[in-house]
Amino acid sequence: MEPIRQGTTGAAVEDIQERLGKLGYEIDDTELKEQRFGDSTASTIARFRLEHDLPLGVEVDDDTWSALVDAGYQLGDRTLYLRLPNFHGDDVRFLQNCLNILGFSCGEPDGNYGVHTEAAVKQFQESQGILADGMAFPDTFDAIERLRHVWAGKPATGPHPMGGMGFARAASVLENVQICITAEDAISRNIAGRIWNLASATTDKSGLELARSAEGVRETDRALLILAASPLPDRNQQRVSNVIVDSFETLPLRLRAAIESSQAKTPVIRLQLPFGVDYDGSFTIGDAQTFAVKLLDAICSAFDTTHEE
Repeated sequence: MEPIRQGTTGAAVEDIQERLGKLGYEIDDTELKEQRFGDSTASTIARFRLEHDLPLGVEVDDDTWSALVDAGYQLGDRTLYLRLPNFHGDDVRFLQNCLNILGFSCGEPDGNYGVHTEAAVKQFQESQGILADGMAFPDTFDAIERLRHVWAGKPATGPHPMGGMGFARAASVLENVQICITAEDAISRNIAGRIWNLASATTDKSGLELARSAEGVRETDRALLILAASPLPDRNQQRVSNVIVDSFETLPLRLRAAIESSQAKTPVIRLQLPFGVDYDGSFTIGDAQTFAVKLLDAICSAFDTTHEE
């Protein structure tokens, strides 16, 4: 496009002024009525370019126009999915920021809906028990909004790991929160049993209960955690929240997001361990114990209401 400069009038100037107004920038009323690119509009463009890391200037060139369009998108204005060229805009950047804070890492927020963002959206969708197709539309936006109390006010750069618990804090969580844990298969039952042993060794007042099946959940349980060594079936008809254990650093945040967003009296969260149906027999007792220690730490961190990030 030809750059739009000071002195220009007409519909193009009116469009620019309207976009700037929606973003909170103020322009002289006379210039607005006359659809004129005057001193006030030029000053506002200069400020917009400065605030959006564009070269200093007062004209609307291709880059400035693209930035104006991007800045006008808010989360929920459109369905976001992976395509070429990528969707880009402030709605994508906002989504990336929220997911990073919740532990579903998109990498550096850049406003482009690329492969890393799609992967993070899929994992987030699985954790919410909704169709994990990587397409962000109303059900995904609603799930993000339900977690506003978790991500609001947090720094946008991420992820934000909760860190290790420590013995005293872990004991405090276990004594004050009732959790039921069970498993789908032999490997997972081995680890679940070790988690229960560790919890019982941490405090003799542990509220973590090991159950043979999901039917063993108690009315007072804050959540039912199901360990599984296989991927979630493609057709998640029961809308189970599935959290993939691929990073212990961010697992507490992702587990907390699944629990906090659940509308069930007792949230049911499936923890998918990072070894599946192709298990080749190399998984050792030491591996099981290591997983148990790290999972118990993540579980306690997710339920630690005294922790301030």
